Order: sequence, then structure tokens, then C-alpha cells
Amino acid sequence: MTLRLADVSAGYGGIDVIHGIDLAVGGGEIVTLIGANGAGKSTLVKTISGLVAARAGTITFEERRIDTLSTAARMRLGIVHVPEGRQIFSGLTVEDNLRLGGHVRRGEDASARLADVGARFPLLHDRRAALAGNLSGGQQQMLAIGRGLMAGPKLLILDEPSLGLAPRLVSEMFALVRGLRDQGLAILLSEQNARMSLAIADRGYVIENGRVTLAGSGQDLLRSKEVADRYLGVGATSDSGSSGRGDQLAARLRQLLQT
Repeated sequence: MTLRLADVSAGYGGIDVIHGIDLAVGGGEIVTLIGANGAGKSTLVKTISGLVAARAGTITFEERRIDTLSTAARMRLGIVHVPEGRQIFSGLTVEDNLRLGGHVRRGEDASARLADVGARFPLLHDRRAALAGNLSGGQQQMLAIGRGLMAGPKLLILDEPSLGLAPRLVSEMFALVRGLRDQGLAILLSEQNARMSLAIADRGYVIENGRVTLAGSGQDLLRSKEVADRYLGVGATSDSGSSGRGDQLAARLRQLLQT
């Protein structure tokens, strides 16, 4: 496994927010975290990237223990966190934002990485001289992910990448995430959109009150009645009306997976 957490707890002040988390992400797979607001998903991903210190347990990355390392040191090892809310530098140009993403690889020529991000996101290339604050919400999310890719990640952590996006852009965002996985990148995805994230996930974890309560393949969790009732808005097994909604959901998910 690329990343492994064993019995990890963390929090703020004197209060633990996550408790005894066991989790793994393998190379070239998408692992998704689903749960309600306040369940502990953001604290968990911040603990992995080093923004929040682990109070108990161990975190290993490529067989190396990293829970005592700084955020910058973890980035140099290949753990890149794209935070919730994009957090771009609105007063800088698109290209300057991208270049800042590669600061952990000082001494390397950023031209090749800029070209790669530009090929992946032609709009960013076309608007590289524009101020980042003038981009739309979807374009800013694209920039945030492009900035993360500039650091040359082995594990890309995405915290709520679809937040605030129009439905059409949400589908494009998840297709993008799946494409990154298909190119061999390991991805840990923390998402409120349980339907879409589980549809593209190899595996998933349900986080409730700071603990893992369910884990399994993305498809198994999609078929789980407990997950459906709590997070998908439809029952996996229920009356004929709910069954019809479930069939419509399955059709939408199949359409997404074929794009």
C-alpha cells in the first residue's frame, strides 16, 4: 500500500475529532471518504498531510513512517493536499499560482510540468496571464488541482473538489479524477457527493463521529442499504417508488463511468 494509517487519532485543543482510524490507499487507486458535515473527514485528510498532528497511531507512506514529519517534508515525498475551498491566490496570475505549486521541487525546471498541466487543462494554458481571482468557480477548482499536480504527487488528496460547482462541472470533475487514477496516481477523495465519489472509487470508507463505521469497494458501498439510506437519499431495497429512483441512479452512474 502507498499509504497506511493504523489506529490514528487527532484533533484540536483538548478534543479528539478522529479516533482510532485504520485506512489504506494503494498505488493507482481512488479511495473515497464519505460522511456528513462534521464527521471528521477534513480533519483526517489534514492529519495525513501534516496540517493537523496525529496524537496516537502511525502513518506510513511507501513503507516509511511519516507522522512526525512536517507538511513540507511530506510534500517532498509525494503527498499533495488540494484543500477544501480551493485557496488559490486571487491576486496572482494563473501561471504564478501554478508555479507556486511546484515550489517543493526547487532546482528543477518547471517548464515540463507547466506544459503537462497546460495540456491537461487547456483553459489554464489559454488564461495563464489572467488573474486567478477572475476565473469562475469551476476554473478555480481546475487551477487548484493543476497547482497540486505541479508538485509531482504520488498521492493526491482532494478535499471536497465538487463543492459549489454546477452539476455539469461536477460530472467533469469526477471524470477528471478518474482519469488521473487511470494514469497511475493514487487519490484519496473526501467528498459530500457520495453517489458520484463511490461510483468512481475502487474502495471507500464511511466516517461517522470521527470513526470508520463501514469500509468496502465503491460498488459494495453503493449497494449498501445503510449507505443508501443515510447518504444517497434512496433505499437499496425498498418500495417500488424508491426502486425506480434507484434504477435512475444506477443509470446515471453507468453514464458517468462510460464518459
